[in-house]
Formats: sequence, structure tokens, C-alpha cells
Amino acid sequence: MKKIGLTGGIASGKSTVAAMLRDLGFDVIFADEVSRMLLGPGEAALHETVREFGPDILGPDGMVDRKKLATIVFATQAKLDRLNAIIHPRVEAEMLKRFAEWEREGRSVAFVEAALLVEAGYTKNLDGLVVTWCKPEQQMERLIARGMSEQQARARIAAQMPVEEKLKLATYRIDCSGSVEETRRQVEELAKTLRA
Repeated sequence: MKKIGLTGGIASGKSTVAAMLRDLGFDVIFADEVSRMLLGPGEAALHETVREFGPDILGPDGMVDRKKLATIVFATQAKLDRLNAIIHPRVEAEMLKRFAEWEREGRSVAFVEAALLVEAGYTKNLDGLVVTWCKPEQQMERLIARGMSEQQARARIAAQMPVEEKLKLATYRIDCSGSVEETRRQVEELAKTLRA
């Protein structure tokens, strides 16, 4: 089974491309969904995260308030590194488990979508890398539209590897700076290539 990574800068179109791939019948692991699951009630990662960053990161429902946690971890690289050290190895283990299940079921191609796929070192277990990209000003517009301040958006972008560096590692590139239809055409071409 071909195990393909899907990454790109924040707000570069990764999730849109991942949803299109899923619609085309591919299995896709969303690393964000996995990390949410890992921070669920009773999970070891939740206890470790609360121990590291304090009970103030929890909402009234006992769940991690992702906005509060983000405010803390994006303030300094050391705190972000600490959170990543708690979460990334567990996400990777879950990714490998799901890939193994799909391979046993006879799937030919599966994807993992993650913003920090390269930074977390997941690529060592992959057979290829799709990198989505758009213009930097589009990233800013999209993040501000999601409710971030310009300062928060810049901090999130700065916390990731520059997209130019990711593009150098790409097996396939998807330009998400145009219309959704233009993106879909590229994803359909990628699907054809991978199935051939």
C-alpha cells in the first residue's frame, strides 16, 4: 500500500484537498482529529498536557479549550515543542496502526493529512508527499476570516516550516490559490496518477 502524506502551510488548502481525496474514495487520516481524540477524557495525553500546562486549559466540560491551549503554546517555541513532544509520537503510533489495518484490508493508497507532517518526522514512514500551497496573503486572509488577529496568524505561520522548504520535499504539489474547481481538477489528476 502506498502511504502518502498531505501537508502544507496553515490555511493553504490541506483540509479541502483531504476532503476531496476522501470523496474520491481514498482513506485519509486527519492528524488534527487524532490529536483531538488523544486529548479526550481519560486519555494519557490529556493528563500529561494538563500536568504540563495547568488545569486552566480545560473548559467547564473538562475538555481541552483549544483556544486557551493555543494562546499558551504559540507564545514561546519551548512550550510548543513541549506540546508537540506529548502529542506527535502518539499521533504517529495511531497513524501507523490505521495504515497497517488498511493494508491488511487490501487498500492500494491511503493518506495522512497533517500541518506538521514534515516537522514531526512522520515522512520517514511514508512513500510520497503531497504539498498544498497558496499565496502568503491568501493564508493571512483565510486565518483572519477564521477569527484570528493578524498577530496570531503571523505566529501560527511562523511556527511552521516555510512552504518553500516543504515544496522542495514534495512528490506532488497542489496549487490552492485558484478556484475550488481548479483545486479539484488537480486532485482528480493526482488520484488518476496514484491509481495507475
